[in-house]
Amino acid sequence: MTQITASEVNKLRKQTGAGMMDCKNALVEANGDFELAIDVLRKKGQKVASKRSDRSASEGVVLAGVSEDKKFGVIVSVNCETDFVAKNEDFVAFAKSVLNLALSNKVDTKESLENQILDGVSVSDKLLEKTGVIGEKIELGFYDFLESEYVSSYIHHGNRLASLVSFNISGEDYFQVGKDLCMQVAAMNPMGLSDKDISQEVLDRELDIAKETAIKEGKPEQMIEKIALGRLGKFFKENTLLKQAFIKDGKKSIEHYLKEINPDLNVQAFKRFGLSS
Repeated sequence: MTQITASEVNKLRKQTGAGMMDCKNALVEANGDFELAIDVLRKKGQKVASKRSDRSASEGVVLAGVSEDKKFGVIVSVNCETDFVAKNEDFVAFAKSVLNLALSNKVDTKESLENQILDGVSVSDKLLEKTGVIGEKIELGFYDFLESEYVSSYIHHGNRLASLVSFNISGEDYFQVGKDLCMQVAAMNPMGLSDKDISQEVLDRELDIAKETAIKEGKPEQMIEKIALGRLGKFFKENTLLKQAFIKDGKKSIEHYLKEINPDLNVQAFKRFGLSS
């Protein structure tokens, strides 16, 4: 039988994240062939994944970050089955490595990210390795990106919620405003940037609700339309980012806050994702 050294086991453990005994057993099965041992661990992951295919991977880690030039940002979730695994330091570190890979290669789709190479194998194969090591269904969940002159990111405490905001002007002077708006998006969960981003279906529904409410309140028939439009305006203030009250100063809207920073500064887009509680 091939003699397996501690250094070989440790090398395989560092590359795959598998436990010491799993690494030793894989190397023994592979007669000391390092690459074959990785395949052994991956096949174990495939078996576990097959057995747990019907399980819900609703827990996990949600991370956001931006590239060094601050022009590209991503949100990614790496999902697992339990909160216990989601809080594990090694699992969080793995999720961060996936995030960094997406940023460095400016990946634009989840499918493309799954095909990127991480530690010598594709991300999808790496997920299978992790499934075998951890014993839970591990998969990429949400993925999205923003690309602009300046992108900011925010990760809420606990790694379950993250956001991105993009601007039309670049510069480190906008670090704080970027952070403020990312926190605003995370906390207030706007439906759109402005009223133009709200679908006609949603607008029609809100108008119908406002009219029905006004009728039930006994408002004069000739005033119903005006009252409904007024309530729609309140809806915009609550659900569109630019009209929302700034969480740090409720006396001003986000739109006014931006104009105070720079009249030419505009938000171009935002992204938000959180795991459901």
